[in-house]
Amino acid sequence: MRWITAAVVLVITASLHADELRGKVVSIADGDTITVLDAEKVQHKIRLQGIDAPEKKQAFGTKSKERMSEKVGGEEVVVQWKEKDRYGRIIGEVMIGSRHINLEMVQDGMAWHYKQYSKSKELAEAEDLARKEKKGLWVDKEPVPPWEFRKTEREKSKK
Repeated sequence: MRWITAAVVLVITASLHADELRGKVVSIADGDTITVLDAEKVQHKIRLQGIDAPEKKQAFGTKSKERMSEKVGGEEVVVQWKEKDRYGRIIGEVMIGSRHINLEMVQDGMAWHYKQYSKSKELAEAEDLARKEKKGLWVDKEPVPPWEFRKTEREKSKK
């Protein structure tokens, strides 16, 4: 019986463990996607976990990308991650020292908390505060979430 308990603990521990990627940010696609070059000179596309930034053609899309660039462009980052998305991008938390970049983007009003994929109370609270303070994209009376914008664009392209 002991070995079964040990095996269960090992499986649970392994599933809780996040991988870590260290490297230099070499490209910013938008406000929630960056490219990191690791020590072996391999590039990794990173999608910031728990947030969704405005699309390039959307209001605040350019400003969101610029803010991400100000925060991480050329910087050494640590990405803590557990999975990849259907496009092969690493889904992770981007850190510079003790700074949590995912959270900062939401605090700055440059991204939404992506509630469909994240239950983070910290991100939810950050979005609520940014809305109340009318930071970034929250200056608009009715900002369109990126997932709705993408859906509308897909529907337009079908016509």
